[in-house]
Amino acid sequence: MTRPPGAARPYRLGMFGGAFDPPHNAHIALARAAVEQLGLDELRIFPTGQAWHKARALSAGEHRLAMARLAFAQVPRATVDGRELQRAGYTYTVDTLRELRQEFPLAQLLLVIGADQAEALHTWRENGEIARTAIISIAARARPTGSASTFDASRLPPGPREPVELPPMPFSSTEIRARAGAGEKIDHLVPGAVARYIEDHHLYQPT
Repeated sequence: MTRPPGAARPYRLGMFGGAFDPPHNAHIALARAAVEQLGLDELRIFPTGQAWHKARALSAGEHRLAMARLAFAQVPRATVDGRELQRAGYTYTVDTLRELRQEFPLAQLLLVIGADQAEALHTWRENGEIARTAIISIAARARPTGSASTFDASRLPPGPREPVELPPMPFSSTEIRARAGAGEKIDHLVPGAVARYIEDHHLYQPT
């Protein structure tokens, strides 16, 4: 809901999307930092549906939604929103932002993304519309070994930005899936409830 008339500032609603396959500690740290540093009244977490940019098949949406709810339950003012999983066809960020704009016409929308997502933002559908609809909030963090170490902001579409600062957290969902598939411990990389969910449902095991 929007803030009442006379409020000092508009309702600040953040959008944080991703495959969350699985959600890990860096995702949790980013969500916490976004809420605190950006002064968000609410942060909506969106597990992606059919991702147009993913070459691999994602885990079933029901599992990713359940893991996201377990992972982000510990983040104040964060809410997991499963609408993208219910869409037919590919999932596009611009569509979700348009829906949020209709639902929260007076809110200030902020799109929270990692530096790896920001580097690809110029390839997203209607990226100019994204930049006009929401403030882009980029959270720079250390990348997995072998990834680019610098971020080139010149390729971003023009528009307002608010950064999010994060400590180095150089691990990824890809690494976690590989560890889980090999039977290695992952409870230092993901919330305990997520590690138990992965084990109980035998996710990421070799076929």
